Amino acid sequence: MKVHEYQAKGLLAQSGIPIPRGRAARSPEEAREIARELGTRVVLKAQVHAGGRGKGGGIKQAATPQEAEAIARALLGGRLVTPQTGPGGLPIGRVLVEEAVETRLELYLGITLDRRAGSPVVLASPSGGMDIEEVARATPERVFRVGIDPLLSAWPYTGRKLAMALGLEPGLLGPFSDIVSRLFRLFWEKDCSLAEINPLALTAGGKLLALDAKLTFEDNALFRHPELQELRDPEQEDPREFQALSWGLKNYIKLDGNIGCMVNGAGLAMAVMDLITQAGGRPANFLDIGTLNTTERVVNAFRVFAADPDVKAVLVNIFGGMARVDVIARGMVEAFKSLDISFPVVVRLAGTNVEEGQRILEESRLPFIFARDMADAARKAVEAAR
Repeated sequence: MKVHEYQAKGLLAQSGIPIPRGRAARSPEEAREIARELGTRVVLKAQVHAGGRGKGGGIKQAATPQEAEAIARALLGGRLVTPQTGPGGLPIGRVLVEEAVETRLELYLGITLDRRAGSPVVLASPSGGMDIEEVARATPERVFRVGIDPLLSAWPYTGRKLAMALGLEPGLLGPFSDIVSRLFRLFWEKDCSLAEINPLALTAGGKLLALDAKLTFEDNALFRHPELQELRDPEQEDPREFQALSWGLKNYIKLDGNIGCMVNGAGLAMAVMDLITQAGGRPANFLDIGTLNTTERVVNAFRVFAADPDVKAVLVNIFGGMARVDVIARGMVEAFKSLDISFPVVVRLAGTNVEEGQRILEESRLPFIFARDMADAARKAVEAAR
């Protein structure tokens, strides 16, 4: 789950990490009032769940409260298109109004998971304010990393080691190390998959300040954090993905094809999507339905397919291990009886209780199209969609 910059900065401030003065506005008049209270030149930032906002015209400076009001009026209610949003852009419901800061140096600081090592890693670079992926690609020597043992946490020496690698002056070793420790504590306690400050600026006054922040939270851990769930902004998410999530389908991603996919297992789902593409079709979604032994999630998957006008056919590929094929088959029959399903459904079943599952589908006399293997299922789904 993503949150807006102003929300991420609020969490940083609660953790003791310094941020600029300011707050979010939902109207031009509120933006003018915030600028007046700050009493200085301000920066207005469109709040959308995407990077590259400056390139899309979503970050502007204002010298007066009246100018801030005019900029907010131009931004609010519109859509911001950036390299990360796609051509449709994302709606702008808020703008962050905060004091403009004169900087001497801009750094990158981020914490994410090193999946090879199976532990968190702290990344730092003197090339702050830029796309860190591009920095890592073009100048990998400018990205420094330190692995963290989660049982030991981020001790002060971790930050000092990175500070020295960045070439910071001695007086900044302590403050930088403190920010690293506080950011890691936030990352760990809130179950983040990414905690990023870019840039972490050294101001003209010699202070370190988080000028921008990005936090992404692990969806599967949100049950531990009801306070974070309240920060979700449905307007920033694909409406079908948000609806699927509300129906208990955590691993649904909308794509641009016309063949709906229901598969148990992420790797198997990726393989099915590849086979559909090789057969000349395009998947309409990624959906790992997971290990389930109830019919409800199957029905909800078909509810998502039925609500998507792009879906012209559905491919169900189940390899039952802990998941029982007969339960999934009953869910499919229930979906046909309770929903208005007008698209063809191709089915390939294997695994636990497959004979019973096959019998349930055949005796239902519903128009399922049976396939003998994955490749056959992909070909039949492409043909059915046409």
